[in-house]
Amino acid sequence: MNELFKNALNRTPQKTPPIWFMRQAGRYHQHYQALRAKHSFMELCKNPELAAQVALGPVEEFDFDVSILFSDILFPLEALGMGLDYTDHGPQLGFRLNQETISKLGDVDQAIDFMSFQKQAVIETRKVLPKNKSLIGFVGGLWTLFVYAMEGSHAGSLIASKAQINLFPQFLEKMYPLIKANIALQLAGGVEVVMIFDTAAGEVSPMFFQEWIQPVLTNLAKEFPGKIGYYSKGTQPVFFNKAFTELPWAGQGFDHRCFIPDCFKVQNKGFVQGNFDQSLLFMEESQFKKNLMTFLAPMKDMSLEQRAGWVCGLGHGVLPKTPERNVKLFVDTVREVLS
Repeated sequence: MNELFKNALNRTPQKTPPIWFMRQAGRYHQHYQALRAKHSFMELCKNPELAAQVALGPVEEFDFDVSILFSDILFPLEALGMGLDYTDHGPQLGFRLNQETISKLGDVDQAIDFMSFQKQAVIETRKVLPKNKSLIGFVGGLWTLFVYAMEGSHAGSLIASKAQINLFPQFLEKMYPLIKANIALQLAGGVEVVMIFDTAAGEVSPMFFQEWIQPVLTNLAKEFPGKIGYYSKGTQPVFFNKAFTELPWAGQGFDHRCFIPDCFKVQNKGFVQGNFDQSLLFMEESQFKKNLMTFLAPMKDMSLEQRAGWVCGLGHGVLPKTPERNVKLFVDTVREVLS
């Protein structure tokens, strides 16, 4: 386990934060592109040895403190019989969920067996990772999976998902036990924490979040105390009431719309992750470094106790075609400034 990440989980004060990026193993990286030239995205995810090699690449090249299971949040939808294909236009499901098609969702036990490739990928990734690196897993948030099933993506105003929210409880009857089992599989394989990536949660109001999304998250957090982290895109501190922040989270991620020093007042346990704007990695090098220094300045001004738990990263994932030199410069600069 990475010592810096362990300290962040425990809120132990330290000068240098651990660093990892969402999508750090992905299309921007030449290592990934070389593997992708020989194998489909599905093969890279479902072949445990290949998934391990993809996950290892950015850790070796950029020296991230944490590696992430290489997979995708949508496989549980495939496991329940919705079909899934990845094209140049993104993921494509076999059908969309509605009142007529929801009965097509398949058997949960068979779906759990289907997801076992992720446990094997975790095992293989742990084998090849250096011992001083941490490994985390992830699942999609139940709301985000529902949105994908209803809309075909998580973009836009989510009209179908909100208009037919009455289908959400029926969806959860099968998806909740599957996601619970999926988390357990990844933990059994050897991940230290499982992140819930709820990228569609920021497309609702705080009241909607607390009425529909928070109860499901509450159950999962209590099922795996201290082992679940939560990230939602576009949400603000007003979304997270006292009942939410008092749950036994391992930590919480925040996107670049939030001022990261204030996030320690929102989440007072485990790690606080974030949240440099990933788009700024496309800047010319000197301008990029100037903006990174501006981002780091308030963190440097905080005492070690005030920023204990910080995991330094991006507001969301690394974007395609991001210059690799700026990824390396980010890691090196953070360690240089905060050491």
